[in-house]
Amino acid sequence: MTHEVRGVAAAPGVAVGPVKWLAPAPVTSRDDPPGSDVDAEIARAEAAFEAVAGRYATQALAVAGPAADILFMTSALAGDPALLDQVRAEIRGGMPTAHAVTEAVAHFGGQLAALGGRMAERVSDLTDVGHRVVAELLGVEPPGIPSSPTPFVLAADDLAPADTAALDPAQVVGLLTVAGGPTSHTAILAKALGIPAVVAAPDAVTIATGTEVVLDGTTGVVELEPSPARRAEVLAHRERLAAAPTGPGRTADGYPVPLLANVGSGADARLAVEFGAEGVGLFRTEFLFLDRHSAPTVAEQTDVYAEVFRILGDRPVTVRTLDAGSDKPLPFLNLPAEENPALGVRGLRLRGVDEQALLDQLTAIAAAAAETGTPVAVMAPMVATAEEANYFAAHATAAGLENRGIMIEIPAAALCSDRLGAEVEFFSIGTNDLSQYLFGADRMSAALAALHDPWQPALAAAIATVVAGAEPHGVKVGVCGESASDPEFACVLVGLGVQSLSMAPRSLIAVRARLAQVTLDRCRVAAASVLAARTAHDARQAACSALGLNAR
Repeated sequence: MTHEVRGVAAAPGVAVGPVKWLAPAPVTSRDDPPGSDVDAEIARAEAAFEAVAGRYATQALAVAGPAADILFMTSALAGDPALLDQVRAEIRGGMPTAHAVTEAVAHFGGQLAALGGRMAERVSDLTDVGHRVVAELLGVEPPGIPSSPTPFVLAADDLAPADTAALDPAQVVGLLTVAGGPTSHTAILAKALGIPAVVAAPDAVTIATGTEVVLDGTTGVVELEPSPARRAEVLAHRERLAAAPTGPGRTADGYPVPLLANVGSGADARLAVEFGAEGVGLFRTEFLFLDRHSAPTVAEQTDVYAEVFRILGDRPVTVRTLDAGSDKPLPFLNLPAEENPALGVRGLRLRGVDEQALLDQLTAIAAAAAETGTPVAVMAPMVATAEEANYFAAHATAAGLENRGIMIEIPAAALCSDRLGAEVEFFSIGTNDLSQYLFGADRMSAALAALHDPWQPALAAAIATVVAGAEPHGVKVGVCGESASDPEFACVLVGLGVQSLSMAPRSLIAVRARLAQVTLDRCRVAAASVLAARTAHDARQAACSALGLNAR
């Protein structure tokens, strides 16, 4: 049997090619000679941080969607005054300049890790900032993507946003990381780029550069040195996928399943249209607010929303209001420091800090919808109670938006979906955060990555509860979390009663093809088998059997 390494599935698809490891980061030492002029060394460090922050921001402007958001946030990390103060203090204490950066980054990284939740997700981003600043100070190349005359599978301990966002899918055909999780920045960006990815695979360190592998981003299995027959099988599968059906999503017996896209910009919207999205199930609006010292005006927001709406034409668009706070700080809000920001003031809860920001955004969304004629729905993130749902629905109606919904990402909302359903027209389940809160597991913890496997039976049980609570009110239920992009789990979601699926545009082809192969009854049997399963592995095996598919 072919030797295998197993990790956590992070971005669907199958890749075949030789492994190449990410170039290592520069190393510093306390024993390096310190600079003779402390003030000059501090100025040199400040200039290095400024240069790195500028490069992140420039890179963010050259990409779109989640990549731009993440890079802008990382640029803000590189300009964090507290981090720079720590570096200055280390230098004044006699620390060599480059090592002062290493020590300061380690200090703040430890603090972020201790906070848990979304703040812990920023540790790898902060580490990348440190590596790039050190490289700037030492005058060497920062860690980066190896060059290759042929396509390859990129392996790394973890990947920073600056690395992942710059990947060329024609060159890097798969991603394999030792650390990370299925909802990490690496996973989100890999899905957006259409690159299969496996994360949280500690045994990957045993794979030598040049080893041929088959990487399955749907199962989390990496096969080493596949046989020629297996390699041909993978390539034939990719050819079949390229010839997959187009048009609206539906099962083999004709049951309609609208397949929507998650977008964050005009470029994302064009990609959604290109890949046949029937609409947008999640339009992220954070990119307009990040890295600003004053809120965008109603007119500015209206123009940006209208641009995206025009690209999508008569396709329906669901806009998520500002989902910031936690790891997406907004300087103009002056949010207080929190012990655990992932459980703090974020999403709809920001109304308690600046209600006008929410009201202005609703006004701008309504104005853009009226200007373009696009069918627009609006939903609020981080809603936990019926009172919050009622508050949002009332203000959306006052702004002229009649199709109102909420994100279901807090277990309390899932458990009380029957009460919340009386307040709105639709639910959108964000399985990334729902898993995080349901299992009490940091999304970026490699040690807990298995708890973010969408095949965990408890997640399916929570989704079934939401569907049951929505049904008496005629509330529509969709999923916009990363789990919707898993072709087999998408079938399970349909079987659970989910009515629409929203995902990264490049994931639409595989999900559409899989749904076209199975009937609604098979989807329902698969869903029942997941609910009855003991473990995530058992759930996947049973579901694939019910769907008439082979499971690894």
